[in-house]
Amino acid sequence: MRTYHCFWLLFWAGQPHQSFLTPLSKRTSGFPEKEKVLVLSGNSRRDLHRSKRSWMWNQFFLLEEYTGTDYQYVGKLHSDQDKGDGSLKYILSGDGAGDLFIINENTGDIQATKRLDREEKPVYILRAQAINRRTGRPVEPESEFIIKIHDINDNEPMFTKDVYNASIPEMSDVGTFVVQVTATDADDPTYGNSAKVVYSILQGQPYFSVESETGIIKTALLNMDRENREQYQVVIQAKDMGGQMGGLSGTTTVNITLTDVNDNPPRFPQSTYQFRAPESTPPDSPVGRIKANDADVDENAEIEYSITEGDGYDMFGITTDKDTQEGIITVKKALDFENKNLYILKVEATNTHVDPQFLYLGPFKDSATVRIQVEDVDEPPVFSRPAYIMEVKEDVPINSVIGTVTAQDPDAAKNPVKYSVDRHTDMDRVFNINSGNGSIFTSKPLDRETLLWHNITVIAAEINNPKQSSRVPVFIKVLDVNDNAPEFAMFYETFVCENAKAEQLIQTLSAVDKDDSYSGHQFSFSLAPEAASSSNFTLQDNRDNTAGIFTRKTRYNRHEMSTYFLPVVISDNDYPIQSSTETVTIRVCACDHRGKMLSCNAEALIHPTGLSTGALIAILLCIIILLVTVVLFTALRRQRKKEPLIISKEDIRDNIVSYNDEGGGEEDTQAFDIGTLRNPEAIDDNKLRRDIVPETLFMPRRTATARDNTDVRDFINQRLKENDTDPTAPPYDSLATYAYEGNGSVAESLSSLGSVTTDGDQDYDYLSDWGPRFKKLADMYGAMDSDKDS
Repeated sequence: MRTYHCFWLLFWAGQPHQSFLTPLSKRTSGFPEKEKVLVLSGNSRRDLHRSKRSWMWNQFFLLEEYTGTDYQYVGKLHSDQDKGDGSLKYILSGDGAGDLFIINENTGDIQATKRLDREEKPVYILRAQAINRRTGRPVEPESEFIIKIHDINDNEPMFTKDVYNASIPEMSDVGTFVVQVTATDADDPTYGNSAKVVYSILQGQPYFSVESETGIIKTALLNMDRENREQYQVVIQAKDMGGQMGGLSGTTTVNITLTDVNDNPPRFPQSTYQFRAPESTPPDSPVGRIKANDADVDENAEIEYSITEGDGYDMFGITTDKDTQEGIITVKKALDFENKNLYILKVEATNTHVDPQFLYLGPFKDSATVRIQVEDVDEPPVFSRPAYIMEVKEDVPINSVIGTVTAQDPDAAKNPVKYSVDRHTDMDRVFNINSGNGSIFTSKPLDRETLLWHNITVIAAEINNPKQSSRVPVFIKVLDVNDNAPEFAMFYETFVCENAKAEQLIQTLSAVDKDDSYSGHQFSFSLAPEAASSSNFTLQDNRDNTAGIFTRKTRYNRHEMSTYFLPVVISDNDYPIQSSTETVTIRVCACDHRGKMLSCNAEALIHPTGLSTGALIAILLCIIILLVTVVLFTALRRQRKKEPLIISKEDIRDNIVSYNDEGGGEEDTQAFDIGTLRNPEAIDDNKLRRDIVPETLFMPRRTATARDNTDVRDFINQRLKENDTDPTAPPYDSLATYAYEGNGSVAESLSSLGSVTTDGDQDYDYLSDWGPRFKKLADMYGAMDSDKDS
């Protein structure tokens, strides 16, 4: 037999959005309440064994944002097993159990401990169970129930954007869509009117309106002009509770910009403009700027300028500056004050982008009058032609006039003009010009064959103001005259075979002429009169500007005559006739039976014993080697050491030794040792000069010096003083070498230089008393005295 346990849930019938609470012991609420009880029933005899459980879903309702001081009562959990003796214990589990929701384990009363927010969590699922306190076993199956949170109006509408930006064209019709704003309410849209939002406009009337249900903003005023006002700020309110009193609200700002349309034509600020332009203004140069004002912007303000009327229509042009939208008036042709000094133009300004929708506002263009005054300037002379072409024959005599250029001052003053040739274009000074009348004449002979065209530049300048000048090119063509004789087209050197036959062609001749011939050149060929009768060859004129040389005899002998020189006369048919004599060299050669040349060297047969090429090269090498040897010998001889002044000890003749070494100044420490002069006893016999190559390896014997250094010091000081006072002394540092002879010489000075200054005769007999060393000297001077006596 099976036992079934049933769950009974008792409900209190009342309003669907309210919940009446049963308080806990010792707690009361301020509202009349009826108990909401969840009843648990079952068979106590079989307990929980093999019981068939059936679940009954039900739910509790609570209002969110409860503000009371006591806990909010949810409901009561009761089991039919509960006898009221406290043997059962009620347990609650699930969402928020123990924290957000608590249960009285004895009575089964459920309460909420905190404020609930439906927007955070609208539904809570919990599970309830009754267990035996002693055994801890459940006496009823676990029951699950739901707690739903009823919504209240606690959230204001929120717009999706804090600030909206929108734009519409100006001059839009009423009701033109601008932008749609959207606000959302976090409250429950299915419970009451808490989430029902209504839109209204707080700021922006009467220009714009908003639909209360959709939030669509539209224009409410006709012909709103951007030029009057461009920016609008609209404030929109969204209110819940269907807009009723007590509803919550939120606001947003909508920035609306009117975009430009071409609804304004261009307008000139003045009707007449005046400009001045010097007559020297070059073409394409600007004269002035004008501007038409357009209240529109961007492409709607783009203007195109044009000249529609006026006597300067072909003299001036106008373009548009795309950056400033100004009209730039420019010169199209050269101005001339003397011809016309005032131009009147009509300039029109037109919009380039016209909107047909606003054509009713009038023509989108405007016009103004422009007066341009041409100012007179001092202009340079003007030539009668932009260029001159002249022709002259190459044989004209010097100082012949070949043509004339003409220039005039275009100003009213008509200043006189002088002419000159730009020498940079006529470096050779072939031409000259008369400075007064502009006639060009030759100053050197012309030669068409050297230069056919002469391109010169003539300068015309005002005499009163030479800076005002102009130039013109003059092209001079040199015409040809027959002044060049024809000549061979090339140098002709041919050969004739020794075994040649008579009337055999050996060479064909052709000629050229540097001169031009309008009808074509016609040359005639003939032998020179001195060779016509005695020549071994004949010449035949082919009448086609060529000629052939033929043999006159049979067989030639190169040993008798190895080379023939044949003079040929070439004439042209122009006037005056020009002719020249050219020479053809014909060599006699040995040939084979087919006429092929074998050898033309007659000297090799006449002088068979001549030197070969190898011998000539050997002789040339010997000559070169001999020349190199002579050059080396001369160089070595120059570097030979000089012989000592006294070759033999017995040669005691006086000698003059030149010292031409130049000192190096105070910084020179290589030429000499200053310590030697300060201490003559410290002279090193083996020490040589380091700055020059020694002239001899024989060291001079040093003369014994006095012990007293004062003598040397006085000697040097004396010579130093003499050099300082000598006006002929060189103006640079030099080394003066003084040989010190010592003191107390018996022979005194042996020099004979001073003897020439005495008037009386010298007696050299005392030399014989000096000993054998001076014997040769005594004999020599004694012999000289004997010669004088005789």
